[in-house]
Amino acid sequence: MLELTSNPAVADKFKTYPTLYKKKVEYLRKLIIATAKEIPEITKLEETLKWNEPAYLTKKGSTIRIDWKPKKPDQYAMYFKCTSKLVLTFKSVFGDKFNYENHRAILFKLDDTVPEKELKQCIAAALRYHEVKELPELGIE
Repeated sequence: MLELTSNPAVADKFKTYPTLYKKKVEYLRKLIIATAKEIPEITKLEETLKWNEPAYLTKKGSTIRIDWKPKKPDQYAMYFKCTSKLVLTFKSVFGDKFNYENHRAILFKLDDTVPEKELKQCIAAALRYHEVKELPELGIE
């Protein structure tokens, strides 16, 4: 059973998003939480703000952040630690299934259909990163 600890500031942050993008960023949040619930060894998920962005942390994982930014109003994103192998591996496994920002993010446009199955595999790899970082393709099948 997953224990979700949520900082109230996260809810406040979600209130700042324009309505259309709020729904999109909330969808990414729901995918992160649903994925964590599907991984038996994850018992705690912390939802907080890092760099004023909703961030998700597990004991043996790498931080996942999600956000929409007024400076790039036509997109929203899921961010990963840029020094990890995560985004490079996602590019290798999924190719052009996603749009990427260097080694740090998967980007989405408002009208994109999010490839849910593949994104959940990315999320799972990040939530378990310290357990899978030595596996070929981070254990993504």
